[in-house]
This record gives sequence, C-alpha cells and structure tokens, in this order.
Amino acid sequence: MRTSYLLLAFSLLSNILFAQEINEQWVKDNYTKREVMIPMRDGIRLFTAIYEPVQTDVPTPIFITRTTYTAGPYGEGYNSFLWNKYRNLVKAKYVIVIQDVRGRWRSEGDFVNVRPFNAHKKGKKDIDEASDTYDTAEWLIKNVKSNGKIGVGGTSYPGFYTVMAALSGHPAIKAVVPQAPVTDWWMGDDYHHHGAFMLTDMFNFSPTYMDRPRPVPTDRFIPMKPFYLDDEYSFFMRHKTMKDLTRLAGDSILFWKDLMDHPDYDDWWKARDSRRSLYRVKPAVLVVGGFFDAEDCYGTLGVYKSLRRQSPETDLNFIMGPWFHGAWERDLGNHLGDILFGANTSKYYLDEIEFPFLQYYLNGIGEKPSFDKAVHIFFTGKNEWKDYPVWPVPSAQDYRIYLGKDGALTTKAPSQNDSYSEYVSDPNHPVPYVSTFAHGRSASYMTADQRFASTRPDVLTFRTDILESDLTLAGEIHVDLNVSISTTDADFIIKVIDEFPENFRYDEKTYVEDNQLMLRTRGTMMGSYQMLVRGETMRGRYRNSFEHPEAFQPNEITRVRFDIPDIAHCFKKGHRLMIQIQSTWFPLTNINPQQFVNINTCDEEDFVKSNIRIYHDASHPSSITFQRLAEE
Repeated sequence: MRTSYLLLAFSLLSNILFAQEINEQWVKDNYTKREVMIPMRDGIRLFTAIYEPVQTDVPTPIFITRTTYTAGPYGEGYNSFLWNKYRNLVKAKYVIVIQDVRGRWRSEGDFVNVRPFNAHKKGKKDIDEASDTYDTAEWLIKNVKSNGKIGVGGTSYPGFYTVMAALSGHPAIKAVVPQAPVTDWWMGDDYHHHGAFMLTDMFNFSPTYMDRPRPVPTDRFIPMKPFYLDDEYSFFMRHKTMKDLTRLAGDSILFWKDLMDHPDYDDWWKARDSRRSLYRVKPAVLVVGGFFDAEDCYGTLGVYKSLRRQSPETDLNFIMGPWFHGAWERDLGNHLGDILFGANTSKYYLDEIEFPFLQYYLNGIGEKPSFDKAVHIFFTGKNEWKDYPVWPVPSAQDYRIYLGKDGALTTKAPSQNDSYSEYVSDPNHPVPYVSTFAHGRSASYMTADQRFASTRPDVLTFRTDILESDLTLAGEIHVDLNVSISTTDADFIIKVIDEFPENFRYDEKTYVEDNQLMLRTRGTMMGSYQMLVRGETMRGRYRNSFEHPEAFQPNEITRVRFDIPDIAHCFKKGHRLMIQIQSTWFPLTNINPQQFVNINTCDEEDFVKSNIRIYHDASHPSSITFQRLAEE
C-alpha cells in the first residue's frame, strides 16, 4: 500500500514538474552537484560529476554519460546537458552522472582511442572501457541514492562508451542508448570509408584537437593547433600528400602515427570494431542515428544490425531520422540545408521515443515498447515516420537499375555491345564535394545540391525518365560496376540523387510553421535541385579484399562491387532518380594518386591522371541495386 501511495505522489509531482520550464536556474534550484574521483579496479581514478535531485520521495534512476569531451564545467558550474538534451530526465528527477573517461581531462590514466573490448579479462590490471563502466556503476549503486537502476547514453564517441556499457555485465545497467556510436573507423565511420581517408574531418579532428597529448589531468581545454585559416580546398591542395600532412601533424600525435602505419583493414583495426563483441547483451538497447550523419551513420546501422543478428534475446529498439550528427539532441530537426522536413523531428525523438523507453526500463512507468513498432524510420521525400518490427523491411524487393548509354538509367539490362562512358580523373583538379568554399565542412553537404558537379567533365551523370509514380527506397544499396582504368588504382564515388522537377517550390501553406526556413530556402532555386541522398567512396584497390589490396591491370575490364549504407527516401512522382560517378571528392576524402603505391607515404610526383571507363554493355553491365517498398 505504501508503495502505491508513493507512486501516486510521484506521478502527481511529475505532472507538476513537467508543466515547468527547465532552464539553468531551475536545475540549480532543484539539483545539487558533487565531484568525485571514482576508483577503478587497477587503482586509476576517474573524474565524475554527479547531479542529484534536491528532493524526491521516490528513489529514481541514475543516467550516465561517459565522454572524451569533458564532464565540465568543473567546480560550481553545471553542465548544460541538464537543461537541454537531458531535460526530460531532469524533470523526472533522474540522477545525472557525467564522467571523463580514462586519460581525458581530469581523469587519471592513459587514453586509448576506441580501446578494444577484452572479453577475457582476468586480473585487476586487465581493463577496458566496459570494466571502467562496471566499476563506475558499482560505486554509484553503493554511494548514490537511487532506485538501483542505471541507464547509459551518449552520442558519437560517448556512443561508443555506451556500447561498452552494454557489454560491461553490471546487473544494475538496465537500458542503454547508443547514439551515432563510433564503431568501425576503417570501414565507414569518421576516419575512413572503404579505406579512403576522410581528409577534412579527420585532419581537423586528430592532430588539431582530439589526439593532442594531455600529460597530466587537467580542467583546461587541450590547446588546439589550427593548421590553416583559408578555405579547406586551397589548404589541402597545397598539402595533397598524407606524407606532408604527417609532417605538419608532428611527432606528438601518436594516433596519427597509428593511422599512417595501418592503411589496410588489418587486425589492429578489427580489434577496434565493437560490432564483433555484441553477443548476449543484457540491457535493453535503443540505437539512435541519422541518415544524413556524415560521421557515424555507418556505425549506427552496424550496431543495430549486429545486435539483431548476434544477440537476438536483447530488447532492441531503433530509430533513424533525417538528422546530421547529433541533430536529434541539439537541433529542431526540421531541415538540413535547403531541404525541409516539415516537422520538429528531434522533439519527437526526445519526447516520444527516448524518454518513454528509459521510463519503462528504469522507472517501471508506461508500457514496454511494442515489438511491432520497435523500429522508427523517417522517410525523406514523403517527410513521414514509419514504424516496423525490424530493419531492413523484410517485404522490400530488389530494385536494380542499370547504367546506360547517353546517361540513361533504366530497369532494363543493356543489350548493346562495346558501350561505355569515360572521363579523365586528374588529381591536380579534383572534384569538390560542395559548390562553395569554406574553412570547415558543413553538416548540410549530405543533402546539398549536386548541379555544380553535373557540369564537370570528370563526373558521369545517369538519370531515369521522369517518374510516373512514387518510388520509395529503403535499406542498403549494392553497387556492381564493370570498369577499366589506365593506371593501377582509382577511387569510385557513387552519389544517389533526387532530381526535383523544374517547377518545384516548397508549399508555404504546408510549411507555415517554418517561416524562417522559407526565407532560408528562397535564396536557392529549388526547381531542378539535385538533392544528395547518399554518397559513398570505394578505394578501388580494396575491391576484392579489404585486408589485401590489389593493383588494377591497366585498361583491363575489372569488376568493382561494394555496399553503401542504408537510405529511406521517397522519390516522388515527377522527380528523377539520378546516379553520379566520379573518382575524386575533395577534400572530403584524400586524393588517390591512382597508382598502386602506399598512399600514406607517397610523394606528389606519384599522382597521375587516369582515364576511367564505366561499362554498360550486354557483356559488362554496371548496376545499382536498391530495396524498394510497395507504395501504400
């Protein structure tokens, strides 16, 4: 009876709290903060900020974020997460815990990038991020007032630590929310895509900030070292070789040296792929990501699919929205660049998906997420959410389109002989990935207009006829090319594009709540807009093996196959589906010298032009296979 009264009182109190605005002053009035150094099993102590509700009659859960990006502000200041991304949890009086991971900021020990999971830990000196999470959870359960249940969440690198929390085995950890988790830095996350180095992002991340040495615990921002002040295209053209960038990075960036020492997908990289450890996961999991996440879309999809396959007993939920990296927690999610989505998709996630998930598993409030609606997918083009039991959608059918003569794109296999399209790829005049020049990469490049690229002689463009009905594509994309090159190596960039009708414009009545966005897009001619839906790079030397690269035989027809991460997009009636193919995407990815040399150590003299042919004849068809959904 006492428990029933307490739950009723808690429910009434929650209703009152949820009517209040959560801001910095409210948090300071209703939460206390303490800073502790939590000991790990090997004696290293991790700095931890603990925010506890001043008054609550019913014990509430603990929610942990472990981060490389500071648990600060240190001292009396409060972390702004509490009145932003965690405002729902704060309203419900959760205990919020933010911890500097081992070797970062105020925590002791040595930092290791994406420290490999050790499934066979034995002694106290055998540690990994999962054991550090376990030891943290154990200390909190013993030293913090709570209901004995712990949730863990975080985005990007903290998303990786969240996956490690799921593997920790601590019985109090009941729910985890990995958001855009760093997963495989060689195959498709952050640092590389199919072995091609993500130049702009990673040179501005590793030697500039992330991997600069921190000799002792500190509460000061790690000094950044900006390498350039002008636009990224000009800078990287002056420093085209990885060898030159390594010289600029200097000797103190140890992880950069690791990157240069491991150009292929070897055991060093495989040990850092957390998907390989996702077996028998006990906590409930909500995997979160964005289809337009330039950093970790691959990891989000990979973690979800690996859990489904390797840990079928796990209570698993999944959401993918129209978001750039982290947009679901710090943005309205109603547009990206010139493309409007017509709703506050981020609020939908925080209020309707994340919070009910945590409330059920950590507070016993609400209903268990339905298996039939365990997957939430936002379809751009239609601009609507769809719920499914699993992803990819089992009922989806293969939709194979063939490249054809004169830029045709058709569902019919080619019948002609000796047909190909060709271009010259010149490392001294690489294709830019956006039409503007800037100091750093914009998140909106993932939906950016590709008309500028269509005008380049080193970009092939293939398009369907005008669609007579909606075409909804959902799931992974499979590329199968027959190519020849005049050199011994080349990259192949595939871009999937939605070409809008020439008279297209946004309906102001439909987007009446987004007046600011209407003003934002009025500067762009939306008629014939070529919206990037997905773009991906394949480094040709890895066409047969990611572990063992192979040179091309010059001018010999060769098959190149690879997969592109999932999309969820409706190509509306009156639009066209377009495919672009090119061999440079600069400086998003580094330039392939187009010779079979070590790209990380070669000289500028090794960069040569290559004549590239994409075949589309009866004997050597080239095609892209999508997954098509039946229209409702």
